[in-house]
Amino acid sequence: MLTNVVPFRKAVSAGEFRRPPILLRTARSGMRTFNRARELPRLLGGDQLCAPAETLPRLRQLEARQDELRRAAEPGYDLHRHVMLLIAILAETALANSDGLTLPGTAIRARP
Repeated sequence: MLTNVVPFRKAVSAGEFRRPPILLRTARSGMRTFNRARELPRLLGGDQLCAPAETLPRLRQLEARQDELRRAAEPGYDLHRHVMLLIAILAETALANSDGLTLPGTAIRARP
């Protein structure tokens, strides 16, 4: 039986980031070369790739910690790690909202 109802998936949001514009611009430009098979194990400390819905909460938690360190001007702040976490959050959000045609481990192209 056909119906006139079209189901839509709820879009996943990266959330509102209150970060310096240069950090976000850098993260958006880095999305072009993001390779989740290589980067997620480095960032999350594991070797098993999970669905974006499972990785996003952990990535957000790690990024929030880096942002706290940045704001407090702590010596443990790692700019490179912070940018990589932002890239991963944006890329995983894009993957979660895609049609599922991107294969794991492939680069996710940024949308203009």
